[in-house]
Amino acid sequence: MPKITNIEDLRVLAQRRVPRMFYDYADSGSWTESTYRANEDDFNRILFRQRVAVNMEGRSTRTTMIGQPVAMPVAIAPTGLTGMQHADGEILAARAAKKFGIPFTLSTMSICSIEDVAQGTDNHPFWFQLYVMRDRAFIERLIDRAKAANCSALVLTLDLQILGQRHKDIKNGLSAPPKLTIPNMLNLMTKPRWCMAMLGTQRRQFGNIVGHVKGVENMGSLSEWTAKQFDPRLSWDDVAWIKKRWGGKLILKGIQDAEDAQHAVDSGADALIVSNHGGRQLDGAPSSISALPEIAQAVGSRIEVHMDGGIRSGQHVLKAVALGARGVYIGRAMLYGLGAMGQEGVEKALEIIRNELDLSMAFCGRTDINAVDTGILLPGSYPTGKPAGL
Repeated sequence: MPKITNIEDLRVLAQRRVPRMFYDYADSGSWTESTYRANEDDFNRILFRQRVAVNMEGRSTRTTMIGQPVAMPVAIAPTGLTGMQHADGEILAARAAKKFGIPFTLSTMSICSIEDVAQGTDNHPFWFQLYVMRDRAFIERLIDRAKAANCSALVLTLDLQILGQRHKDIKNGLSAPPKLTIPNMLNLMTKPRWCMAMLGTQRRQFGNIVGHVKGVENMGSLSEWTAKQFDPRLSWDDVAWIKKRWGGKLILKGIQDAEDAQHAVDSGADALIVSNHGGRQLDGAPSSISALPEIAQAVGSRIEVHMDGGIRSGQHVLKAVALGARGVYIGRAMLYGLGAMGQEGVEKALEIIRNELDLSMAFCGRTDINAVDTGILLPGSYPTGKPAGL
């Protein structure tokens, strides 16, 4: 096996080991994928101010997210079909997060169920991400199941009332488990490690849904099921209802606009996530890092601001924190590690990101992540959130 030194190494290995439809599901965007590419590219345009002759001893990346201690300002993002990147993927990723000391967020559209992850991590608290569906009784049951599993926060996704057009998923006929078509079978023959691991588990469908929704015994096409079940009428009134029903820490995911950020504050949520769903919904929307400063300035300290989208390194984490994020979420970086090497790969991804974060912070003359601000960035290289000329 080649020496793994960065997230790109894990991506290359995952691409070799994961069936094409599931790798493409993780590593693609909607339409032309312009927002998907911009999420990472815009990070790389931001430059650091290197400082010298500064005491670099005693560095710490420790902080808190929604009041919970974290080893670094990073959480694992909710990602659908994680258990199709690697057998029992959600359980393995949650174990890696627990070991490392950061939050793991389980998607509604996970392969392993809420109960699977709770049991697989000895009831260690994790976060649960909720999609709003037409069947409100099912949503109530999902919330109650998350409570019973000791989930410590609910992440409500607001930007997937309808599904963005994802060309690769359509062409691949994405489904879980994969349909045994001739192209799929030929591709699976080239992924023996994945196939052997999947033969050792019974978790091959959407564990939070199959058997829990009346009349749903199999899912078929993800896009077809989403179109029928996800509720396009989602409103801020629904947010208030969910907040009351949940009663605990609430994080709102999918904020891209300062006006919507104000609504998030008014809703009483504990945090918002500046996110364009990894470039998988509205193609042509701004990158998350370019939208972050304006939103952070608009809400001030009235709500905790997080972000996701394009995080591929510890340097990206550092830049996001400098521009106002209390914490960030990694989705693809985690999936690359999982697809490449299972739990060991997720742990490797987290180690890489923390090491890059720690070293880059030191080179910028800071020893505490909580003291990082725009002073570590080169003026003129980063988005300010202010209209041109101001």
